[in-house]
Amino acid sequence: MRLYESRKKILITGGAGFLGSHLSDRLINEGHEVICLDNLFTGTKKNIEHLLGHPRFEFMRHDVTFPIYLEVDEIYNLACPASPIHYQYDPVATTKTSVHGAINVLGLAKRLNAKIFQASTSEVYGDPSIHPQIESYWGNVNPIGIRSCYDEGKRCAETLFFDYHRQHGVNIKVARIFNTYGPRMHPNDGRVISNFIMQALKNEPITIYGDGAQTRSFCYVDDLISAILKLMDTAEGFTGPINLGNPKEFTIRELANQITELTGAKMKIKSMPMPADDPKQRQPDISLAQKELEWSPATDLKDGLVMTIEYFKKLIQEG
Repeated sequence: MRLYESRKKILITGGAGFLGSHLSDRLINEGHEVICLDNLFTGTKKNIEHLLGHPRFEFMRHDVTFPIYLEVDEIYNLACPASPIHYQYDPVATTKTSVHGAINVLGLAKRLNAKIFQASTSEVYGDPSIHPQIESYWGNVNPIGIRSCYDEGKRCAETLFFDYHRQHGVNIKVARIFNTYGPRMHPNDGRVISNFIMQALKNEPITIYGDGAQTRSFCYVDDLISAILKLMDTAEGFTGPINLGNPKEFTIRELANQITELTGAKMKIKSMPMPADDPKQRQPDISLAQKELEWSPATDLKDGLVMTIEYFKKLIQEG
């Protein structure tokens, strides 16, 4: 157990979400105190119910677009709906969460002289014209499309983080997170892995947009959380942005085949038109993470899918 003198009080915004709940687990297990802040728009208490009685864990229902006044040592800003279904439901609120939310947590970090992590996204690269994507690439983003509330919101949040760093000396760490999957994903979030698993387990046709030749790279959640913690432990001069994800690339059709095989479902395809501005390729160059964090993802896609499928099986059984 971590000694009281080395124990940190840590705020996680979006702490009841998919990534936030896994991060809460790890920080509690490392002996820290965690304040989990979430408005439960996409997060759920079910993700953190095993922590609710823990003496070093506190849940606060609060919307990050409104100022918050706390005393903490570190901040992880994970608040924002991250799947197209959720972030397009209320696009104005999505942009507010990224922009107003960033202003509020950065103001808190400035006042407290606290280190702060920003969960940015591979979506800042838009539909990339270079492949794989490197951190120095500025992106190819439609500023007025249906995905812009998320893409541009996150880009603006990065701007705010770096301006607070340059103007006020705030100690920032910015990670561009690529597709991540695992237990506690929302079953109806519209992301490709949760979609395919739920459809396969219910023996429904697998929905593939376009011809299925578009590519994605999938990182298991435990690997990603390890990278985030390593990033927060880097020296103050290292700010990022840094790509965090799995560089192994798969077509959507390959993913559908693997999930139907692992679930024992019959492969039935329902073809749909490609959504607007959907990127055709997504693969991180993680050379910087390998160098600065000495990190590479360790979980094979098949092994991660098996654990994720078991989680969704239980969800369906519980009704």
